[in-house]
Amino acid sequence: MAKKTNYLIGKAEELTQITPPPKIDPQSRELYTINEVVNRLKPQLRRVNEELAELDSTLCPRGFAVAKMTLHPSFIAKGHFPKQLLRDAGVRSIGSKATEVKPDKWMRKGKPERSPSTSLFVAGKRDNFKDLEQKLSGISRDSYIADDLMKIWSFEIVSAASKLKENQASEAGYFEVAVQFIPGGTSDFIKRSFLDYARSLEFEVRDDLSIEVSNLWFVPVVGAPEKALMIANHSFVRVVRPIAPLRSFRPLVRTLPGSSKARLPSAPPLASDIRVAILDGGLPSNHAISPWLTDYKLSDPLSMDYPDGPDHGLGVTSAFLFGPLPHDAEAPRPYSFVDHYRVLDAGTNTEDPLELYRTLTHIEDVLISRQYDFINLSLGPALSIDDDEVHPWTSLIDSYLADGETFLTIAAGNNGEGDESLGLNRVQIPSDSVNAIAVGASDRTNSDWQRATYSAVGPGRAPGRVKPDLLAFGGSHHQYFHVLNGGFNPELVPQGGTSFSAPYLLRKAVGIRAIMGNEITALAIKALLINSAQQNGEGQPCTGWGKVTLDVDDLVQSPDGVAKIVYQGELSPGKYLRVPIPLPKNGITGKVKIKATCCFSTQVDPQDTSMYTKAGVEIGWKPKKGKQSEGFFQQVKKATEAELRRDAAKWETVLHAEKNKFGSALDEPAFELHYMARNSGADINGKRADIIKYAFVVTLEAPKQAEIFSDILDAYSEVLSEIQPRITTDIEVKV
Repeated sequence: MAKKTNYLIGKAEELTQITPPPKIDPQSRELYTINEVVNRLKPQLRRVNEELAELDSTLCPRGFAVAKMTLHPSFIAKGHFPKQLLRDAGVRSIGSKATEVKPDKWMRKGKPERSPSTSLFVAGKRDNFKDLEQKLSGISRDSYIADDLMKIWSFEIVSAASKLKENQASEAGYFEVAVQFIPGGTSDFIKRSFLDYARSLEFEVRDDLSIEVSNLWFVPVVGAPEKALMIANHSFVRVVRPIAPLRSFRPLVRTLPGSSKARLPSAPPLASDIRVAILDGGLPSNHAISPWLTDYKLSDPLSMDYPDGPDHGLGVTSAFLFGPLPHDAEAPRPYSFVDHYRVLDAGTNTEDPLELYRTLTHIEDVLISRQYDFINLSLGPALSIDDDEVHPWTSLIDSYLADGETFLTIAAGNNGEGDESLGLNRVQIPSDSVNAIAVGASDRTNSDWQRATYSAVGPGRAPGRVKPDLLAFGGSHHQYFHVLNGGFNPELVPQGGTSFSAPYLLRKAVGIRAIMGNEITALAIKALLINSAQQNGEGQPCTGWGKVTLDVDDLVQSPDGVAKIVYQGELSPGKYLRVPIPLPKNGITGKVKIKATCCFSTQVDPQDTSMYTKAGVEIGWKPKKGKQSEGFFQQVKKATEAELRRDAAKWETVLHAEKNKFGSALDEPAFELHYMARNSGADINGKRADIIKYAFVVTLEAPKQAEIFSDILDAYSEVLSEIQPRITTDIEVKV
């Protein structure tokens, strides 16, 4: 009799319960006297007002201007946000970005060092800033704004030069301008003011291609490069950057002579109820994937194909359907059907770089339709991420993925050999998305794998520090990634690139859904992939959370001595959720490795780059009930010491760690999840914050307890149940 295969332990969320919040001893020590604060801030405000007074009225619509207010490094948590001061001064925070300052005093022991802080972009009437300066003259410690003043390090003007970005690869004269609006009211007067001002400088403003995300308006303009600094003088301009060209579609590997004929399967996909879309460069007129292609859609039917676009699109779709094609065997059976959207066409190949905005609108059309469970994107701007500013591609994609319903893979980029000192080897836009999965490439499928040299590296922006999220095989000169070429009797084409590792990883994600069914959510699939990922010692900037396992069965099965436990549910803002780890009745024999992965999705604030995510989850760990908490998710693995000082790791959408314990050291062990909500960096009332979806996967590996899986189910037979596969796979899953 064949031995039973164990899969996943489900319904673990039924074990969770809301617990009272811990008692918090608030920090009460003051760093400064009110006179010290006033003596520092008043001269700064005087200089701000002098410079604002010199601005032409065309730069300050209706008398509104923007200044920069930097928080003291000791007061950058969301609970310290200076709401009362802003309200009393009649100004609004319209955005923020990370910065560093060296204060003269701080809350920590030792001599103050240069430390991370946050600069708020504050908008108000010029008269409001004058009034604030005057108000400082007679302020006392008893004033209701004194507490907030204690948290401010500096006021200063926002210089035009600080708004300019460079990109040597861009075509001269084509710019993308981000204009900040004032949230909560009409900002049409700001838009009109900018349009009039830009046109007065003889810029062509393509507001027909503009994109509005949150209170940022991204608008492409064309004009003389020497006038870029002038357009940045407008008070509400956040950033002016050259428009990046499209990532190259030229293959990293040229077709070799004498390629083998492809042997494609005759069977239909394993599942017919999964909606998958590939957004790419189209398909050739003749191809062999029609049996698995549900629909082929042209986002712009009037445009011709982009050069090399159909070959790239076919290769990407082939990588999703079959993985790397074998030389000496039939290709594996696809897990699902697929739709292909040609979002990139010949219109993008014109001399007008602004046409890349058309591509983004085509992508948005697919996302807004909510038709698809799984999507792959292997294209984007040839632009490495910027720590200071979020790109419209990233912010728009994140906003549509915030509900956690869609699993989207993005190629990290083939720029891994770029200049490290300039950051040109970092992951490319939009793979810095916190709600998507950025995929890098490994050079081999076997255990000797390394990051492919071309594969872009991290770190990402904080939050979103661990990028790429995962690696999958992408091909190299050691081992090519073979895909299909055009024609009804296709050959194998040797390839390499993150364009192929991304859909290959998507294939594995769809494989989990095909085998296990809809009981496993998109977030749980992400958590399973990360929880099982393999590291090779290269470090997180190179490999992210690791390389995905080759065998899809390894993702959904629990072999002897292993129990994979899946929690899926919702988190309420401000609440503490106790997440117990189920153990056998008699505990665990010997040592146990505990691997835990938490994934959630979140709305974003693109105008607040250092406070980009609206949701954060802080996780505690108690191996013994009633005893002291211990560290588990050691954020130092994915954040610099400086970032830890500003609690950046609490706002990451993925947390993953592992710990070895003796079974005897576990007594009703549990994690505790605390969901924190913020809005534009400020604390938000729990009643106004969104409930978010989460997935939590815990793997217990106990070599001396082969039956740990069934022992846990026996101990919790009235609550937990095994998530069984809905189909028996007859598919070769090792590719």
